[in-house]
Amino acid sequence: MAFYSQYMKHILSIVIPAYNEEKTIISILERIVQVQLENIDQEFIIINDCSVDHTRELVEDYIRLNEAKTITLFNQSKNQGKGAALQKGIEIASGDYILIQDADLEYDPREYPELLRPIIEGHADVVYGSRFMGSNPHRILFFWHTIGNKFLTFLSNMFTNLNLTDMETCYKVFRSEIIKGIRLKEKRFGFEPEVTAKISRIKGIRIYEVGISYYGRTYHEGKKINWKDGFRAIWCILKYNILFKR
Repeated sequence: MAFYSQYMKHILSIVIPAYNEEKTIISILERIVQVQLENIDQEFIIINDCSVDHTRELVEDYIRLNEAKTITLFNQSKNQGKGAALQKGIEIASGDYILIQDADLEYDPREYPELLRPIIEGHADVVYGSRFMGSNPHRILFFWHTIGNKFLTFLSNMFTNLNLTDMETCYKVFRSEIIKGIRLKEKRFGFEPEVTAKISRIKGIRIYEVGISYYGRTYHEGKKINWKDGFRAIWCILKYNILFKR
């Protein structure tokens, strides 16, 4: 990770939307804390989307026990969805770079250096972590879920003229001024097609992909996205690429 040493110190804002994630929230925070980024400080922004389990209490306890860390917990007054949580997290973030991290254990924070590399080295403004490229480990799960993700990416690419392999990925890293300059509207899982459509229209935008691992969970283990969200994603692709381009 020596490639960071030639650059001035920056801040990475890690935005973590969380809804009923009491089983995993502390584990993912511990994994993030262990990531060492040379010349990059980290701030943690956890948006509790009005969880009805012990997510809030666990995070509050974690903050008290880790006062040396820069951790912000924002509690939504009502459940609004992942997109709304991300909008609030992006608004609060003060870092030079903003990275989206789910509160489950499907994605590996040890891959932050590779996700950040294209931005740090001055090649990219946005980096997507792709579950469908590279040789990293991938849990074998749902055939139709995979087909659905690839179809949504294909449909999105048709309109954006990008050649992404994984538009629906959680791992996205943005230079802060890029994502803060976009007016986002989607409250639930429409965030991915909306943000992809809108960044694709930024003149001169440089988008990169990096292969990542994927440790997917089953619905029994807490996975929340379903077929209804897939249809919503199709609508959002059409909405933000054809009907409303602002």
